[in-house]
Amino acid sequence: MSYESTAEPIKVGYLMDFKLPPGFPEELMASFTRCFDLIFEEAHERGLMDRPVQMIYREVEGLPKGSVKAVIDAYGELVDEGCLVVFGPNITDNCVATKEAIEERFKVPAISVTGTDDWLGEWTFAFPQGSMTDEPIFLVDLMAKRGLKEIGVLVEQSLIGESYLKNLRSACSRRGLRIVAEVSIAQTAQDINDAVLALHDAKAEAIVHLGFGFGIVFINPALEAVNWDPPRFTTTAFQNAWVNPIIWNAFLGWTGVDQYDEGNPIGQDFLDRYAKKYDGSRPEYCVSVVNRDVAATLVRAFTDAHPLSPRGVKEALERVKMLPAASGAPGTRVSFGKWTRRAWMGAGYLVARTLDPDGTNSHLVDRFGEES
Repeated sequence: MSYESTAEPIKVGYLMDFKLPPGFPEELMASFTRCFDLIFEEAHERGLMDRPVQMIYREVEGLPKGSVKAVIDAYGELVDEGCLVVFGPNITDNCVATKEAIEERFKVPAISVTGTDDWLGEWTFAFPQGSMTDEPIFLVDLMAKRGLKEIGVLVEQSLIGESYLKNLRSACSRRGLRIVAEVSIAQTAQDINDAVLALHDAKAEAIVHLGFGFGIVFINPALEAVNWDPPRFTTTAFQNAWVNPIIWNAFLGWTGVDQYDEGNPIGQDFLDRYAKKYDGSRPEYCVSVVNRDVAATLVRAFTDAHPLSPRGVKEALERVKMLPAASGAPGTRVSFGKWTRRAWMGAGYLVARTLDPDGTNSHLVDRFGEES
């Protein structure tokens, strides 16, 4: 007599804490979860896991346009559905507030791409797509290597903007750059002519934008109005260009912080397998390789979680060590620990890119830690 059974799938929550714009490309949206699906399916087929993984997707409007409550409520729904871990929220302003609810109420581990260290805690892990502390250092290095000395700063009125600014000031002081003007701007797309004019009048040699990214929509037209075309730098807000054509056009001519590096062989191998499975589609941008790294890390944790419970997964995440990463420059690794909650190791987890006018492609311009 034989006994056969099928195990229930491991449930993973995917919490998107901002709503994608109308007309968002379906293929791009599908790639968000397909990157997870591919890694999970490969692991199941290879026998690394004895059960499949089911992704449960939630999309809500958190800050800066919506509310923290919507994010916390969505997290609770995913917990109620039996998710052992949640990917998200990912916007700093939502993460800091949601962390408290996770620690006090939910006690289900969360992985975020937020850049704030205030997210890190017992139940909260980060694959930071940048960092409030690291990115300003990187940006100042980029400008110093180009011989720029005096800069103007546009700061979004938010926790993100304030955190970036504090660390940018310190980085500028260390490298001998001078901030000749700091101007606050709104978190959302509003008139920015006066702010740009203030930087122009201060004779800034370059512009640095600090924030989530929606505040820059009208910067390029404001620059055209005063016939000014200075070097322009931004944070990982640059990565929003890949999910919003309006932001893409707004960031044309800018250098931004990113995590897709076509020289990373782990990432290229993953995209080759992705293209083979999904009819030649090859999403060559940061979200694909970042999501691959998160998924590969979860596979390591699920195979080592005893029991297969929220706490078991949390403790197994702490044992993930030196996993080769698809994102960042070649040689980037993923490691957690009992008191280590930031995943990517090595300065090269950040790179600098600029967008091409075709609205589709971009190219690498620098790697963090490489000297000219």
